[in-house]
Amino acid sequence: MGPGRPGRVARRGPTCLWVTLVLAWGAGAALAAEGPVAAPGGPLAEREAGLADAEEPCGAEGWAQDAVPPGAAFVAAVSYRGPGNNDTRSNKALPILLWWSGSLFPHFPGDTERIDCPRGSCLVTRSRRVARHRRTKALIFYGTDFRAYEAPLPRLSHQTWALFHEESPMNNYLLSHPPGIQLFNYTATFRRESDYPLTLQWLPGVGYLRGPAVPLAEKEAWRRRGYAPVLYMQSHCDVPSDRDRYVRELMKYIQVDSYGKCLHNRELPSERLRDTSTATTEDSEFMTFIARYKFHLALENAICDDYMTEKLWRPMHLGAVPVYRGSPAVQDWMPNNLSIILIDDFDSPQELAKYLDFLDKNGEEYMKYLEYKNLGGIKNQFLLESLERREWGVNDMTLPNYLNGFECFICDKENTRVKEEQEHKKSHGKIPAPRPRIAQFKHMGCPMPTPGFGSVEDLSGGDSWKEMWLQDYWQSLDQGEALTAMIHRNESHQGRFWDYMHEIFLKRTRQH
Repeated sequence: MGPGRPGRVARRGPTCLWVTLVLAWGAGAALAAEGPVAAPGGPLAEREAGLADAEEPCGAEGWAQDAVPPGAAFVAAVSYRGPGNNDTRSNKALPILLWWSGSLFPHFPGDTERIDCPRGSCLVTRSRRVARHRRTKALIFYGTDFRAYEAPLPRLSHQTWALFHEESPMNNYLLSHPPGIQLFNYTATFRRESDYPLTLQWLPGVGYLRGPAVPLAEKEAWRRRGYAPVLYMQSHCDVPSDRDRYVRELMKYIQVDSYGKCLHNRELPSERLRDTSTATTEDSEFMTFIARYKFHLALENAICDDYMTEKLWRPMHLGAVPVYRGSPAVQDWMPNNLSIILIDDFDSPQELAKYLDFLDKNGEEYMKYLEYKNLGGIKNQFLLESLERREWGVNDMTLPNYLNGFECFICDKENTRVKEEQEHKKSHGKIPAPRPRIAQFKHMGCPMPTPGFGSVEDLSGGDSWKEMWLQDYWQSLDQGEALTAMIHRNESHQGRFWDYMHEIFLKRTRQH
């Protein structure tokens, strides 16, 4: 692979004024003044959507198209009212939001829907046929599916990019580097600092924490039957947090029953419980079984502030004590000051094992970790207020889900931006244009993976974790830098991505 020539900028006509990433959404008014941008599709579809007389933008060839066209849906979309509003505009006049990651499109069975949000209405669609249309104001990407080498190029100046990523940082470390996260204008991530936080996505509500615990006497009887004080149940091994390395060391000092594929040492008592689909749901038989354990090893697959999953909340619901490693800021969200045991509070697995053994043998001390289940036991006002303010629900049909909620968040932002651009244009510059908004590092910002036990220097050269996750983390930085450079230089062809990557590789090689 030879080095590319990223300094070469394609020639542009008067209707193809592409701007750099920093200006990627602030020039909508100027673009509207210059002329429309095209939407592909046949003449009938264009007329129905009000897209007749559209032009093909320069250098936009090669974008993947959905197999199912939007057709007449852009005029007669079945209305999803949402919270509702007084917007009387027809569908032809509404901003369009495109779910670039169409698999997350939260409306069925069609490909397009009208949503009526507090500040105005929008059309939302998963049909990429409208990707270049002048009314398509935002593209919504799913972080797990976002690949720098597949990003839509050129990036159009009148469009924002919105990121939805509620899953693990390990799914896409590109988003944990500034060049990656700053590709986006708005975010919905597990971080509380994101524009539309999804931090408590695994916690249905405060009542979930107040569920009754198995009585201590029953847990003691379980121990006398030969079961361990500590449960470990993981079948996703070799993850960035390197949790198995830590648990393997812990097992040297205290009995741990491990039922999953990782460090497996005990069989579940029935074929039904061994069914993977049972273990990944809140099946009553499965929950009853694991609730008898005093401690659950709750180690997330990756380390990042506010990344907390069912591994934490499920044992708290059941009345087991989580032995936790994951979000360094987890205590901010706990019901009181003594409800979980933090692995990183102990100098070694051996020290942790000593403490767990102490609690196992001292029921009164153990039960202090469950006092939050008592009446008035949840003292954390930040947790209570965060749940109260949350606009979306978890398993709650009376509230929108977070996909619909994020849609309306983006719709409101885009309607506001359109209005501000119109005011700027009418004032002939006396009213400032809307300022571009760029996502910040802290909207994701997850740290480099580190070994679950020991240091990187202690690992052998052929260690599989070291070869996989450290390489993935730093290659993701290069990919973010490559895509950012392509956007700044107005590249139109995705195929040149690897030329940019090669150029970055050579630059780093010269520096070292």
